[in-house]
Order: sequence, then structure tokens, then C-alpha cells
Amino acid sequence: MDKQIIEQLGDELYDALCTQQTVAPLTDRHADITVQDAYHVSQRMVSRRVEAGEKIIGKKIGVTSAPVQEMLGVFQPDFGFLTDGMVFGDGGDIPIAGHMIAPRAEGEIAFRLKADLVGPGVTEQDVLAATQSIMPCFEIVDSRIANWQIKIEDTVADNASCGVYVLGTNEVDPRDLDLANLHMKVYKNGELNCEGVSSAVQGNPLTAVAWLANTLGEFGIPFKAGEVILSGSLVPLIPVVAGDKMSLEIEGIGGCSCNFV
Repeated sequence: MDKQIIEQLGDELYDALCTQQTVAPLTDRHADITVQDAYHVSQRMVSRRVEAGEKIIGKKIGVTSAPVQEMLGVFQPDFGFLTDGMVFGDGGDIPIAGHMIAPRAEGEIAFRLKADLVGPGVTEQDVLAATQSIMPCFEIVDSRIANWQIKIEDTVADNASCGVYVLGTNEVDPRDLDLANLHMKVYKNGELNCEGVSSAVQGNPLTAVAWLANTLGEFGIPFKAGEVILSGSLVPLIPVVAGDKMSLEIEGIGGCSCNFV
């Protein structure tokens, strides 16, 4: 794809982010767009955020579990970048009006790294060795693509539909846990909404994080010590509106919560 078109699409998605407006699916307008093209579009969009003062502090993998893939009709993982402008405190208020378009909450396990990881060739054991701690997380995804009508190229271009995220304050050593068999309960407005098991994330969150390290490694992008890596949702996406209160608990790790205003 021509560099000028890539930059134009990245700017279009950045403007959509700033104005809370949606755009038509890129795949409808550019049938020849590839995942690699989409990644470069995402880089342009994220570079605009950095130019505006944000800092990249992590990465995310999305669309890893069958429930999410079936809900979106996207059947391979996507990936994106986290900035300090996306972070909200545990138990805090997240504004929707003037900030988000069509948010959906995901319950995840987040990794905090203590060492760099550079793919390709990263294994699950490499991820475990490089991890300082894990913690419960809500990622609130949001799509700049109209009506969430996305294919894999659309969501990759849109920085993996990143919105904002919330990390639980309890951080634990992953070596003390069976990471493939952690149970999560998600509550919406005080009532149990859904449950999931960490094996939903590519069989093991370690597998998902290794995949992301290796995928980004192909683009020359490393994981860096101190970064947070979101490993993908254990449960289906949950639409949220102003007034909703979300909370989750993961056995052996703890919980986190957020309120939408």
C-alpha cells in the first residue's frame, strides 16, 4: 500500500479518536490492504498520539479467545500499543461522553515485565522468566470503525481497538499459579455477568504473550522492561454505558473495578 495512503488512513483514525466519530471500514475501501499495511496505519495513528504528548508504556494482544472471535467475526489475534493516556485507576470513574464511542469491557490478565523480550523465538518460559508480576485488568475496547464492522485488518489499523484500561492494585508472582487454569468472574452492576478460564486465551496467557512478542519482533518492536502487556480477554465483550459499574475477580490474583460516567 502506498505510504501516502497509509499516512492518510492513520490520520483519519487519529481524528476519529479525537472527535469520537467513526469511519467506514478500511477493508471496504481498500480491498488490497494487508495486516502488514494495517500495522503501519496503526503506527501512524499511534505516532500522532505520541506527538500530542502521550508515551507508549506497553502492548496488548486482542481477539485471542473463541467467545471474542465469534462475537466480532475476527478469527485471529490482533495487537496494539498502550499509552499513558489510556490508564485509569482501580475503582475510578471512566467518562464516556466526549471520550469514547461504543465501549466494551474485557476481563484480562496483565503482565508487568522486569526484562526485555525480543522476538522472534520467544517461548512461554522466556515470558515467565521476564515477568515481574501479573494482575487483574479491565480493558475497555472501543472501535473507530463504524458499528464494530471489523475485519482483522481494520482492528489492527485501529490500534487493536484500544480504548482505556484499568489495572488491579494486587500484583502477584505468576510462578506460584497454574496460569492456564485461573477462573474469572465478571460482574456488571453487582450481578454476575459471565465467567471464564485463562485457558480461553490461546490455551495459556503465556502463549498469547509469547505470540505477541514474536509477532511484534517481526516488525522490529521489542517488549521493554517495565512495560505492561495485556494478554487478551477470558470472557466475551460486555457493552457498557454511563452509569454501569464493572468489577471482576480472578482466583489467586484478586480483582479490579471501574465505573462509567
